[in-house]
Amino acid sequence: MKTGLWLIMALLLSACSSRYQHREDFSPPVPPDLSTLKEPTPTSEALSVMGNGPTYKVLGKRYQVLEQPRTFREAGTASWYGMKFHGHATANGEIYDVYQFTAAHKTLPLPSYVKVTRQDNGKSVVVRVNDRGPFYKDRIIDLSYVAAHKIGLDISGTAPVTIELLKPPLPDKVRWVQVSALSDQPSANKQQQALRDALKPLTWPVEVYQGKLNGKPLHKVRIGPVPEGKPLQDLLARLDKLHINNPVVLGAHQLN
Repeated sequence: MKTGLWLIMALLLSACSSRYQHREDFSPPVPPDLSTLKEPTPTSEALSVMGNGPTYKVLGKRYQVLEQPRTFREAGTASWYGMKFHGHATANGEIYDVYQFTAAHKTLPLPSYVKVTRQDNGKSVVVRVNDRGPFYKDRIIDLSYVAAHKIGLDISGTAPVTIELLKPPLPDKVRWVQVSALSDQPSANKQQQALRDALKPLTWPVEVYQGKLNGKPLHKVRIGPVPEGKPLQDLLARLDKLHINNPVVLGAHQLN
């Protein structure tokens, strides 16, 4: 990641930004039954385009992001973050939701899946790490509200925990190339098949993604995931020869 972009991303980190509408953090309204919210299933996802610079600096301290860790285990203090950050971008560009099982960690690559176990009561929770932090004293992980609730951390505020890496992300950053967004599904399906034929032998999937614009259906023809670097540049060159003008290159956080 270029230095300028990474400096911008450092300003987006949850623990040190001043862009929030609330000065202090607070608990969210509690749904009727938090037990209906399910922990994520650990899987190796594509490495996030944002939030994975080799190093970054916060509050005068520089941190180095771990590169392709196979195992990781750490003990220390866990905390949680709530409504002050709800609805704002995390370090990898996704939107923080207090009711999703997510977490912030200073050095794990994004997104990673970890198991967090309280040392004092044995309760554990699986979370998806998609943010940076916490940048406060000896704390090693910030949990979302629902993850904190799962192990009673919403009551105690902090607790000694052990975290264990379950699934790191895939080693390569990937992108999706969107060639069109059409209101007519048959037209999108026709373009999908034409691209599959034109790009044979087919290296990357060509799919039609369903979305909406102003409440009306929108059918997005996309190719991917495609690794950044030469594979992505080769694909863009092939599309240019097919006279497909101005394709849009998307990261995982832009796929809605």
